Amino acid sequence: MMNLPGSADLALIRQQHPQLFSMQRRYLLRILLLALAVILFYLAFFQMFGISWAQWINGCQQISRYFLRMFVWHDFANWPFGYYLSQIAITLAIVFAGTLTATLLALPLSFCAARNVMTGRGLRPLALLVRRILDILRGIDMAIWGLVFVRAVGMGPLAGVLAIVMQDVGLLGKLYAEGHEAVERSPGRGLNAVGANSLQKHRYAIFTQSFPTFLALSLYQIESNTRSAAVLGFVGAGGIGLVYAENMRLWNWDVVMFITMIMVVVVMVMDTISARLRQRYITGKDVPLYQP
Repeated sequence: MMNLPGSADLALIRQQHPQLFSMQRRYLLRILLLALAVILFYLAFFQMFGISWAQWINGCQQISRYFLRMFVWHDFANWPFGYYLSQIAITLAIVFAGTLTATLLALPLSFCAARNVMTGRGLRPLALLVRRILDILRGIDMAIWGLVFVRAVGMGPLAGVLAIVMQDVGLLGKLYAEGHEAVERSPGRGLNAVGANSLQKHRYAIFTQSFPTFLALSLYQIESNTRSAAVLGFVGAGGIGLVYAENMRLWNWDVVMFITMIMVVVVMVMDTISARLRQRYITGKDVPLYQP
């Protein structure tokens, strides 16, 4: 067994290594000041926006009542399950159509935004312009795009698909471009040495290395859009969000919980499928050696 140092030993260690203990005291002081700053921020926030403790306590009580109602399902056998499942299917169709279209559009734009691809003096302004366009598309929330396209093309799944496309092109285009910029430069130099053109270099030296990032981000975005697409129904862009809005307006919190549980199961299934795809196409499998 290890012998723990006594008080005399600790005092001796303090005398021999005062800098270590002073660093520890400074670290604890910084943690204390940070915690104090966070507490002061919350107090100032509540004071600035007029949030009283009575309002806070009443809100917590109301939330607990809503949660209790969510787990008490009335007349469960007579619920329109076919309608709920059809709306979930519409939501998944919107997600797949929007994400796939955004992926196909974001991939070429990402090469135009990557600084290691647009290396020429005349191409750098183009890369900067593409990056700013991606920032604009990414900076507007999906719900805002949904409102815009509901006004433009009418209520329904098309508005939801276009909303997902607009936001995901900005998000995925930036992330793909960062993946291209993070690749090793050695394969590109080797292809230049053997006379490869720019298209071949981008295909075999850059995209081959950034493909795992491309696939992982695309699969994750499908999962993320499945959760986010529920909000599009609130603005009239189709899908399960319309069912959410109807039942919240009617205070049918049991239906809201039921649909939420189905969406959680759907996301879990999609996560399992995407994990297997990532393992197959990113991790890969061992290739057996040739045996005559």
